[in-house]
Amino acid sequence: QVQLVESGGGLVQAGDSLRLSCAASSGRPFSSYVMGWFRQAPGKEREFVSAIDWIGRTTAYADSVKGRFTTSRDNAGNTVDLQMNSLKPEDTALYYCAARRGGSWAGFEQGLMYEFWGQGTQVTVSS
Repeated sequence: QVQLVESGGGLVQAGDSLRLSCAASSGRPFSSYVMGWFRQAPGKEREFVSAIDWIGRTTAYADSVKGRFTTSRDNAGNTVDLQMNSLKPEDTALYYCAARRGGSWAGFEQGLMYEFWGQGTQVTVSS
């Protein structure tokens, strides 16, 4: 079991930056988990944003955020971050942090593969 708490969301203007953070508490080492970021806009399905492997060596991004967003993790501090630059109105959504156990990187973009989810933090980008 792992508890995830996101923070850092807010209201910004197009072109601004935000840094989201997800703090994890678990009985297992934080490095046991692949970590993902997902988002859901009103009236839309949840979509993959980014993922990072157990030690932060491999990352993956949705095409819509590639080059603008960067994910990183601190296994000693049990946190994973999402740096979001050049924000656009279409980035407006509730952003979720998610964790999955196991030794496979496959399926990192699939929300169903993640067992644990935070409550989300709202990001609103005005034009």
